[in-house]
Amino acid sequence: MVAAGQDHVFDMGFGFEDREMSSVKTALYSLAKIIEKLDFSNGGNGNGGNGGRENQNGGVLVGEDTQQDFNNLLKVLGEVEDFYDCIGGIIGYQIMVLELLAQSSFETQSINNSNHLHESMECEFLEIHPPIGCDLSSNTEYASQAALWGIEGLPDLGEIYPLGGSADRLGLVDSETGECLPAAMLPYCGRTLLEGLVRDLQAREFLYFKLYGKQCITPVAIMTSSAKNNHEHITSLCEKLRWFGRGRSSFRLFEQPLVPAVSAEDGQWLVRKPFVPVCKPGGHGVIWKLAYDKGVFQWLYDHGRKGATVRQVSNVVAATDVTLLALAGIGLHHGKKLGFASCKRNMGATEGINVLIEKNLDGEWAYGLSCIEYTEFDKFGITSRHPSPNSLQAEFPANTNILYVDLPSVELVASSRSERSLPGMVLNTKKSIVYTDYFGNQHSVPGGRLECTMQNIADNFLNTYPSRCFKGVEDNLDTFIVYNERRRVTSSAKKKRKPSDTSLHQILNCLSGKNRFYMQTPDGSLLDIMRNAYDLLSRCDIDLPKVQSNDKYVDSGPPFLIFLHPALGPVWEVTRQKFSGGSISKGSELQVEVAEFLWRNVQLDGSMIIVAENIIGSIRIDDKGEPILQHGHRCGRCKLCNVTVLNDGIDWTSGDNVYWKHDVCRSEALKVILHGNAEFEAYNVIIQGNHVFEVPDGYKMKITSGDSGLVVQMDLIPQNLMDNGSWFWKYDTNGSHILLELVEL
Repeated sequence: MVAAGQDHVFDMGFGFEDREMSSVKTALYSLAKIIEKLDFSNGGNGNGGNGGRENQNGGVLVGEDTQQDFNNLLKVLGEVEDFYDCIGGIIGYQIMVLELLAQSSFETQSINNSNHLHESMECEFLEIHPPIGCDLSSNTEYASQAALWGIEGLPDLGEIYPLGGSADRLGLVDSETGECLPAAMLPYCGRTLLEGLVRDLQAREFLYFKLYGKQCITPVAIMTSSAKNNHEHITSLCEKLRWFGRGRSSFRLFEQPLVPAVSAEDGQWLVRKPFVPVCKPGGHGVIWKLAYDKGVFQWLYDHGRKGATVRQVSNVVAATDVTLLALAGIGLHHGKKLGFASCKRNMGATEGINVLIEKNLDGEWAYGLSCIEYTEFDKFGITSRHPSPNSLQAEFPANTNILYVDLPSVELVASSRSERSLPGMVLNTKKSIVYTDYFGNQHSVPGGRLECTMQNIADNFLNTYPSRCFKGVEDNLDTFIVYNERRRVTSSAKKKRKPSDTSLHQILNCLSGKNRFYMQTPDGSLLDIMRNAYDLLSRCDIDLPKVQSNDKYVDSGPPFLIFLHPALGPVWEVTRQKFSGGSISKGSELQVEVAEFLWRNVQLDGSMIIVAENIIGSIRIDDKGEPILQHGHRCGRCKLCNVTVLNDGIDWTSGDNVYWKHDVCRSEALKVILHGNAEFEAYNVIIQGNHVFEVPDGYKMKITSGDSGLVVQMDLIPQNLMDNGSWFWKYDTNGSHILLELVEL
């Protein structure tokens, strides 16, 4: 570290002076002075406190706290030295920082109207184009086929979650302890974001079970970090939820190292106090090398996996309808090395773009799909400030960080022990580093840290040709891209909406557009979930209000709240066969937490909440003593036919409502609670006012109309129907489509 010019991290009044000598000698003199002056001999007596006192020989006595800081520093430095060994350890890290900092100080390079970039130093010709790929929203037949490939291939797939980021923009704090929390712990729509990821995965596994009659438990690799006690929080949540009924062995958590943050002015490490540099996670791109170093690839192979899907925790819509399944299906079926799920880019959003790269080097032409991060736009002559709809930026689709990867191909790069294993290294100094020093003073300093971008692993999968290719080159590449409607691909809850950003006037006068203050916030992503609910149910002959533009809801909640468990599908073709007819009035609330569900001609005006304990199955203890969710076993069930629900529902005037948390005040509601394998049925009835129907395990409750009001009938489920229920949905395939049949027993 001293050799890297960062001896100020040790500064406890040692008086480092400038010397007119070589940098190597300067480093050695500085290191010698540190060794000579530091005195840990009395560090254990507790008198040293956080600082240092001079001993009788002029050295600095180090107290317990400072010694702990020193030990922590050694740990951080050791991790940086080991992990970045492929670029020269700590010194290589700092050299790369200084090189990138020097590059950013040059004037912005420009490219001409045909998107050319000439890099004369490498004698390379580079051109970027908008990539061509399948549009799942318009080519619905192919989308269905690709999704079916994804379902069939589920036993060959793993799941990878990069959860190590610090998520500073979210500003998430534990309300009881005041502790800063990572994004994975954000309470969103009634559960943490991490729980939402696992629910989406379990829905795909349940669909596989219903189609093929076999249970598939996907191994999940999660990259964590020590930022905001990320690793401890995620581990604790998984343990609390008993590893989601999947078994501890189906998860692999691996912790990414923290890296020093540097000043944008001179590249010097920022320091809170002696021995305590400001550190941040090194970006999600470290995931590939880290996965190799920690044996994660081998762990996935041991589970029989060939490929994996990758998604970030803050994107709450990535698994909507066919998007994720089709991406994985195409990747597996066609033997691709990497795939992107993309969509139209929102102008002004802090997101990169996907591009088709074309370059010529030494007479060969290379092509492949890749990504340019928004922090790198200037290098390619792409404006990042208030772009117009006709700007160069608008031509390219959004990079969403939803990926399919072929595991052996990615591992080959990750194990290369070269710079290739750290893809897309950038130094983003456009944001300030905020930290608190030893004296409690807060600083906001322009700076950054060396980051890698996981999607730029694609730069290693270019295909080469002896001559230049023109149209249609994408079809034969090892990389590919699929498109869908934006709200079915990406909508992020990654930054907090500021309290001051509440007035309609502010939004309408924002330079970046009237929806800017909803961009990438929990509030905005909730509206996209509601839009998806409208798109789904309106095609089921259900009348419900359309969701307008975001600015319509600045001072009010959304037009309705609809939360459907993903296992009702997860592909909409399946869900739509469970819903038919009726209406959902403005201001209504519908929550369905049960997979075996039937809605036929239901009129909802108010709140209806249906919750099953056993949504997709029940827990059994395996031979290792672990609780494992058994798909299809003793599920809760609900049928609603010709039912009208009328109640006062949500109190939309309450100032305590937080809609994106699904934390609302209700005046009245219809609640159906299904314990164990309980069943609930309602036929030809009007249910008015506040009601709670709680059905015990092993029973069926039936609601009908009588002369004096509701007739409630409770019957014990016959013993021979206890495991599989009195009815179920039978799934089958017809070509590329999934058909459902209601089977009564």
